[in-house]
Amino acid sequence: MSAYRHIKIPSSGEKITVRDGRLHVPDQAIVGYVEGDGIGPDITRACLRIWDAAVEKAYGGKRKIHWCETYLGEKAAGLYDGNYCPDETLKALAELVVSIKGPLTTPVGGGFRSLNVALRQDLDLYACVRPVRHYAGVPSPLKNPGKVDVVIFRENTEDVYAGIEYKTGTPENEKIARFLREEMKAKFFEGAGLGIKPISEFGSKRLVRKAIQYAIDNGRESVTLVHKGNIMKFTEGAFRNWGYEVARDEFGSVTITEEQLYGEYKGKQPEGKIVIKDRIADIMFQMMLLRPEEFDVLATMNLNGDYLSDAIAAEVGGVGIAPGANIADHVAVFEATHGTAPKYANLNKVNPGSLLFSGVMMLEYMGWKEAADLITLVYPEVVSDGIVTYDFARQIDGATEVGTSQFADALIERIHGGVDLEAKRKAQQAQLVKERKQREIRRLLQPLEEMVDTGRVPTTVGDLMTRSLITVSDGETVESAMHVMTDNDISSVVVEPDAKGEWGILTRRDIVTRIVHAGKNPATTRVRDICSRPVTSVPAEMSIREAAAMISDTHFSRLTVAQGDKIIGIVTETDIFNAVDKFAWTAE
Repeated sequence: MSAYRHIKIPSSGEKITVRDGRLHVPDQAIVGYVEGDGIGPDITRACLRIWDAAVEKAYGGKRKIHWCETYLGEKAAGLYDGNYCPDETLKALAELVVSIKGPLTTPVGGGFRSLNVALRQDLDLYACVRPVRHYAGVPSPLKNPGKVDVVIFRENTEDVYAGIEYKTGTPENEKIARFLREEMKAKFFEGAGLGIKPISEFGSKRLVRKAIQYAIDNGRESVTLVHKGNIMKFTEGAFRNWGYEVARDEFGSVTITEEQLYGEYKGKQPEGKIVIKDRIADIMFQMMLLRPEEFDVLATMNLNGDYLSDAIAAEVGGVGIAPGANIADHVAVFEATHGTAPKYANLNKVNPGSLLFSGVMMLEYMGWKEAADLITLVYPEVVSDGIVTYDFARQIDGATEVGTSQFADALIERIHGGVDLEAKRKAQQAQLVKERKQREIRRLLQPLEEMVDTGRVPTTVGDLMTRSLITVSDGETVESAMHVMTDNDISSVVVEPDAKGEWGILTRRDIVTRIVHAGKNPATTRVRDICSRPVTSVPAEMSIREAAAMISDTHFSRLTVAQGDKIIGIVTETDIFNAVDKFAWTAE
């Protein structure tokens, strides 16, 4: 007897499973789908045919998707006594692991959660993944839209979207306001609506972890943490810091920071290494217009991700062709990112691009990349031939406007017509290697200009510190230490820990005041006799402003940067001066 009331699991296929923490996809895979509301049935019918054709062509019948219809939205309400989000659908989506859905309508009126929000919360789909790239022939407002090719990882469960809000005038609002004013000494206007912005270490790290793993699995160059940590230090700033921690602690063998790229590697990215960097959110919007090719994978919080994903999609054709997915550790629900457009329902009129490319994402997630590539390679050919739906036909001179199903027919005909998949892949890879080499040459020849032009603005001690530490031992002579300074053209050296485990520092000023002025012989005086100890150490995440205050208060000209008991770098007042001079300085 079926465990479901209306859902029928195909008997001809095999379920996708998770084994040893990895997805196991059989050749005869069962995949769930939801038609969706409004235009959902039109675009779903068209896309099912395209996906099936691509799988058939790519694998010659050895692989096949066995589709299992599940129900949400208006169709579900008709089957489940008015329930738009039945429990058995949630159970089925979790059991099937991989599924895809059309757009859904949340019913008007109190008591109804957004269906999309319900899915994310009930299945813990914490990562909203939105690839954004341009396809040749698609209308775009940019001069060179082909430079846009990013994948956005948006945290789905926290931030101001967590729904922790208190309406003005309610007892709950007054209670929170009173606590904030009386206990926390906060100041804000009377009658303010209040909301909470939770950003946790757990939620941040699992999102960044998934973004980095995606970059590794897909040969991406970098992961950029997008935040507003210069203002919201303990939420968005914490997200940034936790992101770097994940990279360092869990992916240290395959990642480097942007500071290491420029400092240790002089702009030349080591083979097999992914660069972890961060950008302030408002700068990121600008960079995606001016230098989009510099960015590969973006990891950010809920609100930033919402804005960024739609804004960047507008650069390459709009949300009408923007794909997306909501993914847990393994369970994944791929989706059209646009609305239901009810006025076009059942008219066979709209562009199926968003759902189509969400299906491409799904095929890639399943490891069926050959089928996915067939679609992405023939799509621009069909569009470039002028065969498009009404939304593109309005923007392309001489285009042939076709309906949804006819557009699907054109894609399927091109898929069956034969595509030299390997040749096209090689051409794409060659172009990718060429573009990466060009960026590397710019970094090597003009590192400072590249940092400025790509939006890198130092905000913490870690951004400025010198990581290549040059050390001397306690027992060395001062004369020997002087030679080390001269040979390396540096003004100080770090002194290795003494018997108490305390680090020290020896500067040129120490030699002038404690050797020359004191009348001592540098050839016989030991470093331990004149070095400063213990040193003043700060964490790498300390802000530049806080470091400047410490230098001012202690009258030291340099600070060591520590990670636990280990010294990992040094920052000087000269470093801070140069940062202000090169990057400008604005008050917070």
